[in-house]
Amino acid sequence: MMEKRVIAFDIGDRRIGVAVSDPFNEYAMPCETYFRTHSFRADVAAIAKIAEEKGVGKIVCGLPVHADGEESEQTQKTRSFIEALAKATNIPVETADERFTTLQARETQMMGGVKRENRKKTVDSIAASYILESYLTREKIKKQNEVNNMNEEIKDELYDEEERIIELEDEDGKVERFLHIATIEYKGDKYCFFQKAEPETEEEEDEVVMFRLDEESEMLLALEDEQLMDEVFAEFCHQYEDFEDADEAASLDS
Repeated sequence: MMEKRVIAFDIGDRRIGVAVSDPFNEYAMPCETYFRTHSFRADVAAIAKIAEEKGVGKIVCGLPVHADGEESEQTQKTRSFIEALAKATNIPVETADERFTTLQARETQMMGGVKRENRKKTVDSIAASYILESYLTREKIKKQNEVNNMNEEIKDELYDEEERIIELEDEDGKVERFLHIATIEYKGDKYCFFQKAEPETEEEEDEVVMFRLDEESEMLLALEDEQLMDEVFAEFCHQYEDFEDADEAASLDS
């Protein structure tokens, strides 16, 4: 499902710059600047309406701070506006560092040949677009890091699983790969349980193969006593059920 677009506001005492992302949240587009009235409530309501009319899923507001990161009186005024905006709309509101965005916007205007008398009309929305671009870039990096971490986890799981796979040869000399699923102790001996690593039928998916582990030779020995096989398998099922119950209890506790 496509994510909703993001809108950014550069909040000033006289003007509020507006920028919105493209439908794919790849880049920021400056919009018409909002010129503030003398009513705080009216301005908050107007900005909330702009965000809702754009159909965005998130609002990003620039937070002005000094170059050294210290907050100023303007920071507090802007924060008050942002808090009021968050109460006026159901759209999630975030803040972003807006240091140097106005300077960047003015440089963009000069490079674009915008006349001095026309710069005030667009400088705030261009600044808002820089705020939004920075936010979109951070989100892309964040998502890429999440994907990378997920891929690493999958690799680790596959590596761990590969370490648990052994190759066994049947009476006809056919070699098959089996996945070690458990080792239990029963009456002083250890027994290992395996399932086919690449089952071809539903029956093979459920089939469990067991061996006794000779610890001195580290060899897997086939079980020939059917009664012992039944006892060992029953113990395996019992321990597995205990593990499932404990795992379920742990998930309920969390």
